[in-house]
This record gives sequence, structure tokens and C-alpha cells, in this order.
Amino acid sequence: MYRVASASECLVITGVGIPDIKIAKKAWILPGQSYTVFDVSPVNYTFEVQAMSAEKLPFVLPAVFTIGPRVDDDASLLKYAKLISPHDKLSNHVKELVQGIIEGETRVLAASMTMEEIFKGTKEFKQEVFEKVQLELNQFGLLIYNANVKQLVDVPGHEYFSYLGQKTQMEAANQAKIDVAEAKMKGEIGAKLREGQTLQNAAKIDAETKIISTQRQGEGTKEEIKVRTEVKVYENQKEAEVAEANAELAKKKSGWAKEAEVAQVEAKKAVALRDAELQRQGYHFEFSILFYV
Repeated sequence: MYRVASASECLVITGVGIPDIKIAKKAWILPGQSYTVFDVSPVNYTFEVQAMSAEKLPFVLPAVFTIGPRVDDDASLLKYAKLISPHDKLSNHVKELVQGIIEGETRVLAASMTMEEIFKGTKEFKQEVFEKVQLELNQFGLLIYNANVKQLVDVPGHEYFSYLGQKTQMEAANQAKIDVAEAKMKGEIGAKLREGQTLQNAAKIDAETKIISTQRQGEGTKEEIKVRTEVKVYENQKEAEVAEANAELAKKKSGWAKEAEVAQVEAKKAVALRDAELQRQGYHFEFSILFYV
């Protein structure tokens, strides 16, 4: 006959042709073979583990574990089928097995730590409990799908966690007051620093402005002196050119005067010669007339 398991179940087949057991989701069940169906869905287990610290201080660890067979590993599923599946997964047998592992590992771990170490490292303590419990569950093919450990609880008459909690709250409150005071002090110091920096920056800017103004005034004075110098040089050059032109003109005037004097002398000579010539010609004319008469 042909058998098919549901989504949350598996078939365990034994008998003819199967040396040990066979796990399948669907299979033909041959003559001489038998099969059983087991559920592989995880189950929630709720515990309140009683443990003691290294100082022999008792406390309670409330926990909820979701545990089931490791369906993604054939070897683990085979272990579960052999060791756990013959029992009802909700039976006391399975619950006592899981509870025994969790309590045992938690107590061993707690006994190696002080209460303050457990309290301050609650997250790490819980994680280490999970890891140690998982190592033990591996031999039964079981897997912790989820684990939720609540706040550690004091045992009546031993309110150590309450005292630690109050101590932590007081330390936090005191630290908050210190932080507020430090923040206020830093704020006041920061305001003074900013005020001082503002004054320093203003003084620095004023000084730099004065320096720049002085530099610009100096540059303006230098430029003015340069311009004046260039103008003076230009004026001197022009005066020299004028003096040179005047000297040249005077020289030419002197030459012209000399030439005029020479011309006047020459003219006078020419006039004298002409007069003499005219006189000479007049005398000759008169002599001729007289001679003719």
C-alpha cells in the first residue's frame, strides 16, 4: 500500500529490506514492513529554572523554549525518530528530558558566576545557556527554534536582583545628574569660549583691517610719490628741452644778428661804392660837357 505523510509529519518504516529504519514523506509499504507516523512540528516548553550563583544565592530563570526535531538534517531526524518519536512529544517523558537538560546546564553555568556577573551580563548569560542546551539536544536530534528568557527573578527572602536593580537605577539617576551638571558646565564654558573667540576674532579682524588700511595708505603714498617723481622728471626733461631750445634759438639769433650786421656792412659798402661810382660818373659827365663847350 502507498502512504503519504502530512506536511508536519514523517513516516518511519521498518521491516523486510530495511536494515535499520527508513524515514520518508511518502512510500510504498511492502509486505513484511510496518510504518508509524510521527509529528515533526516544534513544541513550546515553559520552565522556571531554579539555580544558584557562585555565592550560593538562589534565583529563578523563567524561560520558554520552542524545540522540535531538526528536519533539515537527515542524521538528526534519524536520531529523533529512534529516541523521541516512540513517545508522545507532549508526554512527560519528552518534557522531563528537555527540562532536565535546560536546568542542568543553567545550574552548572550559574554556579561558575557571581550574582553581579549574572546580573550585569544577563544577555551573555542567556546566550551561553542556549548554546550549552543546544549541544545537549543535538544528541537527540532536537533543535531550539526559539528561546525567550524573561527577567531573572529573586527567590523570596533573597531580593538580590531587586537591590541590584535599585542600585542601578540610583547609579543611573546620579549619573544623569552628573551628566546634566557636566552638560550645563560645558554649555557655560562653551558660551564663554564662544564669547572670547568672538572678541578675539573681532580684535583680529580690526587689527587686520588696520594693517590692510595702513598698507593701502602706504601703497597710495608710494604711488603718489611715484607719480610726483615721474611728473618732476617729465617737467625737468621739458625744462631741459626748453632750455636747449632757447639756447639753440639764442645761438641762431646771434648768428642772425651777425649776418644782419655783415649784410648792413655789405649794403653800406655797396651804397658807398655806388655813390662813388655815381659821383665818378657825374664828374666825368661834367668834364665832358666842359670839354665840349
